[in-house]
Amino acid sequence: MLLANILVAGFEPFQNAPIEILRENPSALQWPVQRRGGYERKLPALEVAIISESKTFLSSSACQKVVDAIYRGQVIYTPLSFVDILPDHYKHNPISLYNPRKAPLLNQYRLIVPRLRGMIEVCQFAILLALYVLTMVSREGLKITIYEVIFCAYATGWILEEFAAIIEHGWKVHTQNLWSFLDITFFFIYGTYFTTRMYALSSGEIYLGETALNILAIAAPVLLPRLAFNLMPDNMLFISLRAMMRDFTVLTLLAIWCFAGFFLSMKWLLDVSNHDGSRDGPDPATISKWMLWIWFGLDGTGIERSVDFHLVLGPSLMIAFAFLGNTLFLTILVSMLTNTFSKIVANATAEIHFRRAVLTFEGVKSDSIFAYRPPFNVVALLILLPLKLLLSPRWFHSVNVAMIRIHNAPILVLIGFYERHQLWRAPNGQPRGPSKRSKLFPWTFSGFSPHGDIQAVFETDPTEAILGKTVEVDLLTGSLEPVSQPQSMASGS
Repeated sequence: MLLANILVAGFEPFQNAPIEILRENPSALQWPVQRRGGYERKLPALEVAIISESKTFLSSSACQKVVDAIYRGQVIYTPLSFVDILPDHYKHNPISLYNPRKAPLLNQYRLIVPRLRGMIEVCQFAILLALYVLTMVSREGLKITIYEVIFCAYATGWILEEFAAIIEHGWKVHTQNLWSFLDITFFFIYGTYFTTRMYALSSGEIYLGETALNILAIAAPVLLPRLAFNLMPDNMLFISLRAMMRDFTVLTLLAIWCFAGFFLSMKWLLDVSNHDGSRDGPDPATISKWMLWIWFGLDGTGIERSVDFHLVLGPSLMIAFAFLGNTLFLTILVSMLTNTFSKIVANATAEIHFRRAVLTFEGVKSDSIFAYRPPFNVVALLILLPLKLLLSPRWFHSVNVAMIRIHNAPILVLIGFYERHQLWRAPNGQPRGPSKRSKLFPWTFSGFSPHGDIQAVFETDPTEAILGKTVEVDLLTGSLEPVSQPQSMASGS
């Protein structure tokens, strides 16, 4: 509980600062927040560590102990957020240990537990992906099918939830997710498709409806990998892919900016050599295509046709561009990505712990909009937001809680029964209890392997006596380390 209060309890960044400091930083108090009963402008240490990317701190055993307890829902608290779309801050739960046997069966606060939210979000995205596939497979020309209507309604609610997640903790924290760039890409694709589709229906221009469906078709390369990111968030390939994509994008934009000079030179050479319009030359689109093919080493037509710009300067520019773009740029790119991948692999444990902390912190939501499943979150927003202006905070809280419990009754019942038996069976200092083997099927298939005994060793849980001795050894080792270190340093000097 002491560790949890240190990491999770909110504090103001300029707390207890002298008045002179606040006068020098007037923007520090201009944080646009909503009223939270005295908890405005407060940040937990966990959020500060994520924003500053303090991966070594987050990978420490003490920090991971608290992060794992919050992730599993053993430690509960009222999260602090930036802005809520549907705020309900009538009650503020202090940091405490959760006892599922004393909690009500329909406990709506369990919907913000990161582990449970992660499972719900994976199921929601799987539904979105299934509706997308059904929409594209069952297309009947430009006719709007029932699957397309359901997909649009569900996708609108899903995007509303993603937008609420962005403003919940801010863009800086949200972009630490592995799949944040995929969500933003799908948001723009769906927004363009929906706008074009609605405009085609209102204006009667049929060709725009076909364009809208073509735009929606390019969402497949975004949605399919996103599901893999959700199912394997700790995979080093996906963790390194995110960082490598960032470096690749930055380097590509710099290369395009620098190589734009070659394009302008060739365009102006062509204008000078063809000032009287006596001969036809390549247009700017053709020049860009030639340069792109040379950049990726696909075709050398641009080098062959470079004499169209100038007999000497044209080939010189194209050959220089080929050396710099195809040879130097790709060499730098490969070296840069290799260095990024090697750094991430070398710090694999810290990277995985950091991603787990990000998922944990983002999973604890304070906005009531997350308690409603898409597309019902859109309906709840349209109903409850006007009611908030008419009702008192107490009555609005009562109405909101009642709607959440009715809407999520089956999910809350399953969570209640599960956590009454499984929540505190954790490996962090707590015995797991009985074996995981089913009573109906007491045998395991590891016996068919010649190394089944090795598998059984790792599946067997230690007893309380062994765990107690392990803790004593850890404490003894920790108490000896500060003493032995100065002695070794003194002897070395």
